[in-house]
Amino acid sequence: MEFLNNPEFGEKLVTLMAALALVIQIAMVGQRSLIMNIRMYGTQSFLLGAIAGAIAHFNGAWHIYIAAFLTITVKAILLPILLERLADRIGIRHEIEPILGTPVSIVISGALTFIAYIVGESFYHPGPGAALGRNTLAVAISIFLIGFFMMINRRKALTQVLALLSLENGVFLAAICLTYGMPLIVEVGVFFDVLVAALVLGILVYRIRENFESMDVSKMRRLRG
Repeated sequence: MEFLNNPEFGEKLVTLMAALALVIQIAMVGQRSLIMNIRMYGTQSFLLGAIAGAIAHFNGAWHIYIAAFLTITVKAILLPILLERLADRIGIRHEIEPILGTPVSIVISGALTFIAYIVGESFYHPGPGAALGRNTLAVAISIFLIGFFMMINRRKALTQVLALLSLENGVFLAAICLTYGMPLIVEVGVFFDVLVAALVLGILVYRIRENFESMDVSKMRRLRG
């Protein structure tokens, strides 16, 4: 069991889980079922929580265990449950209706990943305690860019909320892998901000559904004078 304390094993483990998180992000782009997208987001968040736990173990940073626990509890369990209940209440479970088709969206996601690796390589500077930074920074940028693209490419408000949450996962991955965590009070504050924002956006989505009888945000253009 010596490998459990081997930093090289930790680096490979974190890289593998980060790669899986990126694969899930790209799969979310091509997935047309809202419920599957929500569950993929929960799985991705669980992987980020596992990454935080691995970094806490291999670097002896106890406060990152709290970030890992909050990630799994809030983002991998609580938020997916709330979003699924909201989807059931407003009667949307399957059709996502992106602006661009699945093949084009996947190609764009691949191009954004390529750009992210170029950008990540230019920003990466090896140094003490930065062994995990090279690959995970590129993955974090990829998740962020693809999440931003998902927000633009989705018509329905609830799917845009989900894209925003996945975008935030990219920011969290960058912070947890490159700096080994922010100060504890900041991490706790960010998690509660994400939870409150998701609840507020959920209420907004429900009100849009009630007033417009549709989740297509393009229909709100009628409000313009």
